[in-house]
Amino acid sequence: MPRPRLTIGTFGEISTRLVASGRYEARTRYRDWDGQVRRIAATAGTARAAEHELKAKIAERTAFQTGDICHLTPDSAFGDLVEYWLEDIDLEERISKTTRMLYERNMRTLVMPAFEHFTLREIGVARCDRFIKQQARISYNRAKQSRVVLRLALELAVRHEVLAANPMDHVARVHREARLPDALTSREVNAIRAVIGRWESGIDHVSGPKPDGQLGTIVEVMLGTSARIGEVLAIRRRDVDPTGMPPTIRLAGTIVSRNGEPTFRQDHPKTAKSRRIVALPSFAAEAVRRRLAVAGDLDPDSLIFRSREDTPLTTANVRRQLRQVLERGGIGGITPHMFRRTVATAVNDNASIELAAELLGHTDTKITVQHYIRRREMVNPTTAELLQRAFGRDESESS
Repeated sequence: MPRPRLTIGTFGEISTRLVASGRYEARTRYRDWDGQVRRIAATAGTARAAEHELKAKIAERTAFQTGDICHLTPDSAFGDLVEYWLEDIDLEERISKTTRMLYERNMRTLVMPAFEHFTLREIGVARCDRFIKQQARISYNRAKQSRVVLRLALELAVRHEVLAANPMDHVARVHREARLPDALTSREVNAIRAVIGRWESGIDHVSGPKPDGQLGTIVEVMLGTSARIGEVLAIRRRDVDPTGMPPTIRLAGTIVSRNGEPTFRQDHPKTAKSRRIVALPSFAAEAVRRRLAVAGDLDPDSLIFRSREDTPLTTANVRRQLRQVLERGGIGGITPHMFRRTVATAVNDNASIELAAELLGHTDTKITVQHYIRRREMVNPTTAELLQRAFGRDESESS
């Protein structure tokens, strides 16, 4: 009768015998983590001691082998999985440091308080589903961020054969009410320009450093390129050709600010397709030329927008300054990202969604449609002509 097949990490029946040296040898078959079955033996002065030594040898071998793969079991605490997951992220080096920090923050502040007292086997679909729905009652974004990190951590447990399936695969999707993207009209854009122009001219200036003219140029570049605020602040002198035919700006980086670290220019934008060269409309090219004239002779790698200390401007400070200046002028609710949506809507209305997506650096037009294009309520009036030809009254019949 054939011996039963061993599963990985297990051993068969132990046998002992007296060997020539007068000592006892304990032997067994052990299926290693490479799938191979090997003979393992240990010797001692008595049969019981030899068997004890053999089991210790097997335990040491098992701990060494599983430690190379994963030290977790279904009975491990969720917190142990979190630490293992963060270590795995660091080993892969596939996401940016900023995203890694965001993942850890969301895991520790949003997810851990709800799961820290559970073992992995206790985290099932029902518990995960209830947790995500509770988060959604607070906010859609909170539920979305919680869902991402919880799913990724549990997916690692599945990949390393700690769990048989990811309970997050069966959690109900979180829905939010459809929201139309905000886009500005040309009249609203000109009102914003007027408020910033008045502020930069020094009218009503009371104290503190005088405006340096950068805010207005930043807005013009956003309107002329559809660039994200971080991409605009990362533009170097070498990226600008304001006198070319046509004048262009190369968007090839972004500004990054992390807690406890100096703000710096990252040498790539948000995605690979976000790296692009954009032709400038006349208003943006003229604004860039004025900025370069004020900045003077810049090194090719110098940022064209920078602080008085010659350091990168932070996106948070520019957002705050824009909000304060416009609110002082009676205009509220404006964010830098609204200029990006405004540009996308204008390009779509006058050309095509494909061109709008290309300008924004999107890999999928669905993203552009869903988050950046303000839908026009007015249906193409061509429909009236088509319906008139199809169902218009025949004058000869009515007479």
